[in-house]
Amino acid sequence: MPLTPRNTNFEYSGTELDALAGATNYYAWVLRQFEPFLGETVIEVGAGIGTFSQCLLGVQKVRKLIAIEPAINTLPHLEARFAGEPRAEVRKGYLSAHAETLEGDAIVAVNVMEHVHDDHQLLVDALNSVKSGGHLLLFVPALPAIFGSLDVAFEHHRRYTRESLGRAIDGAGWDTVRISYMNFPGIAAWFVAGRILRKSSITAGNTRTYDRFIVPIVSRIETLVEPPVGSNLLAIARKP
Repeated sequence: MPLTPRNTNFEYSGTELDALAGATNYYAWVLRQFEPFLGETVIEVGAGIGTFSQCLLGVQKVRKLIAIEPAINTLPHLEARFAGEPRAEVRKGYLSAHAETLEGDAIVAVNVMEHVHDDHQLLVDALNSVKSGGHLLLFVPALPAIFGSLDVAFEHHRRYTRESLGRAIDGAGWDTVRISYMNFPGIAAWFVAGRILRKSSITAGNTRTYDRFIVPIVSRIETLVEPPVGSNLLAIARKP
């Protein structure tokens, strides 16, 4: 049975959604990893203001996107963004409230798992939201050793290792297809910002600079040679 969310009037106070809105190369990099596993009906959990939702709608085979968002302060932005888009359906609340009515080909959560108290229940709800053979597509922050002030400010409960994320996915009943580290240079950037400088926010300007000059180079290199570690983990799993 899905757990009842602690707060049905949840308001997100983090600042990274706006700062990351212009990270076009970054999101395109993630989307390229996900695209082979998407289907006609895609569910996005924690859609925020719709930045990655827009990327998903750019994939030709996606005929319907169900964007789910619990935060009462970001939901209006999401609804306004897709008000004229017939392929997008916006739903308020937590996945647990909608899982029984969903039957997607894939479910996507980008920078969401770390915000959830009970990530096991989220993964179980996700399993119940897709068809047999459907896919789970995750992107999460990695390396507990670099957890710092930015994680606290962005309301992160944890950062993952390849092993801890794999255990969580397998423990919820999924069959893991791939778990990979991404963004090796991001380790140093996050460590300096969050552990040394003790920052509590990132600016849109800083994000654009990293996205414009670093991400294109790193994404090419890591496509050829998978890094042994990175500031993020990307996971793909399949429903038996």
